[in-house]
Amino acid sequence: MAQLAGIPMIDMAAVRAGSRDGLERAAREIREACTTIGFFYIKNHGVPQAAIDGAARAAREFFAHPIDVKRRVAVNHRHRGFNSLGDATMYQATKPDYKEFFSIGLELPEDDPNVMAGEALRGPNNWPDFMPSLRPALYGYYEAMGACGADLLRAIAISLDVDEHFFAQRYAKRMQRTQMVYYPPQPPQSDADQFGVAPHTDYGCITLLWQDNIGGLQVRELASQSWIDAPPIEGTLVINVGDLLARWSNDRFRSTLHRVINRSGQERYSIATFYDPTYAAVVDPRDLGVAPGASLYEPVAAGDYILGRINASMGYRKKAAAG
Repeated sequence: MAQLAGIPMIDMAAVRAGSRDGLERAAREIREACTTIGFFYIKNHGVPQAAIDGAARAAREFFAHPIDVKRRVAVNHRHRGFNSLGDATMYQATKPDYKEFFSIGLELPEDDPNVMAGEALRGPNNWPDFMPSLRPALYGYYEAMGACGADLLRAIAISLDVDEHFFAQRYAKRMQRTQMVYYPPQPPQSDADQFGVAPHTDYGCITLLWQDNIGGLQVRELASQSWIDAPPIEGTLVINVGDLLARWSNDRFRSTLHRVINRSGQERYSIATFYDPTYAAVVDPRDLGVAPGASLYEPVAAGDYILGRINASMGYRKKAAAG
C-alpha cells in the first residue's frame, strides 16, 4: 500500500480481476485506511478515462452558461438540478460555501413504484434543455462510478468481516448522487472563514471523488489534528468514509473532516459521487457483527438519515421548511 502525505493509495486491479487474494489484500488496506484517516486514493479503478474526460468537459461547459440560464434547472424538491453560490452552508459554518453545483441521482420514471409512493429524493433527473449533451456525458459517468462503488463495497464488506456481498442487496435501488462542482477563485483577501466547502463530514456511506489538477482539497489528519493536502493524482479517485458507514461500523471506520480552499486564482472543478444504499435499507451496527449491548446507534433507514442531513445544510430546503 503506497502512502502519500498520510493518505494511502490502494490498487483495485486485482479486485476487479476477481482475485480472492487481491480482494482480501485490498480489504486489509482499506481497513487500515478507514480506521485511521478515513481517506484513501484508488488506482486501476475501472472508470474509463473517456467517461471522466467527457463528464469534466460537460461540467466546464455547463458552468460557463450565464447564471440566469443555469437557473432554468434550479434544484427541485428531489435534490436534482443546479445550486448557485450560497445555496449550501455546512453545519457550524459561518458562511455559505463558495461553489456552484449540479446534482443528479438514479434516473427513475414518474411511474416507478417508489416515486409514486412519494419516496423522497427519487424520480427523474432535472436535465437542462439548453445543453442536451450533458445527460449522456454525466449519466454515463454516473453509471461507471456506480460500478466502481460496487467493487469497493465488496472489499469494504470483507474489511468489516462480513460476506463480500453484504452490501449488494442493500444497494438494489441505490441512492447514489453525483454532483458536478464548480469553485470560482476565492478572492485573495477573502476571510479566513470563507471556504469553497467548509469543514464537514459527508452524510452517506462512501464518496468517490474526481478532482481536476488545481488542488485545494484538505483532510483533517486525526493523529496530528492538522490539515493535510489531498492533491490530485492522475489516474486516481479519492475515497472517503461518510457518516452513515461510520455509524454502520459502530465507529470502527472514521468519517473525517475535510474542506476545500481555492486560492489558486483559477477555476476549480470536481465531480463527487455519494454512493449510498436503497432508501429503506436498515443501517444497524448489529448486522455487522456488533453485539446488541455494544451498539452505539439505533437502527435507521439510510434514506431518512441522508434526507435529514440534506435538509439541515441546503438553503433551498431550509426555505421550504420555513415557508
